[in-house]
Amino acid sequence: MQIGVETSTAVDNKRIFVVDENEIMRAAVQFMLHDENETHEAPSLEWAYDKARDWPPDLMILAEALMRQHGVELLKDIAERVPGTKILVIVDSTTDGFGKQCLADGADGVLIKPLTIEFVRRKVDVLLGRR
Repeated sequence: MQIGVETSTAVDNKRIFVVDENEIMRAAVQFMLHDENETHEAPSLEWAYDKARDWPPDLMILAEALMRQHGVELLKDIAERVPGTKILVIVDSTTDGFGKQCLADGADGVLIKPLTIEFVRRKVDVLLGRR
């Protein structure tokens, strides 16, 4: 039995890709979610797209830097290449309105730093239809 994991979520594993060039951030988010989900660290968009051909994720968690670099086109590209995948964007703060812009552009949700295990798991569970 896993500590702090509800039985229903432990049985209903979903596939999640954490896409971030920052290895420490990827590992931290993967650690927060790994015992309730099949969570993979994706060091690049290319890695995520390649892996998604055979194992499409239910959810992609994207770094703010990727969204700023690629803009709204990234959300359109993911929707086209990996249809049905939910998208969460990690943002540094709420003060500049970037999170709201991501939502307006089509992201399914945002995670605001600093991240906590409880907040990340709750947000992921809601997006994956568990709550």
